Amino acid sequence: MARVKRGTVSRRKHKKLLKKTKGYRGTKSRLIKVAKEAELHARAYSYHGRKLKKRDLRSLWITRIGEAVKKEGLSYSKFINELKKANIELDRKILSDLIVNDPTTFKKVVENVRRS
Repeated sequence: MARVKRGTVSRRKHKKLLKKTKGYRGTKSRLIKVAKEAELHARAYSYHGRKLKKRDLRSLWITRIGEAVKKEGLSYSKFINELKKANIELDRKILSDLIVNDPTTFKKVVENVRRS
């Protein structure tokens, strides 16, 4: 069996890892073992963070809609219920965007909901 030298391979792996952890504090960006552990945790946190982001944005949309509808004299739950009854298929993201960027259109939606 021929002898296999892995110096260049491991060097390449280490450089790749240190490039990923470039901005981390202290030894997390310098020592291979510590950097590897930090990078594993960072990936786990980023995955979980992407899930949390969806949850946070949905709650932001609901809060915006709730406040805007309160100004029109409705509660959030009644507004959403009336939306469904009126067959207006706008999701919370779109409604929130209307509140921020086009309040007049949102008021028209509220009027349509009241009418039906």
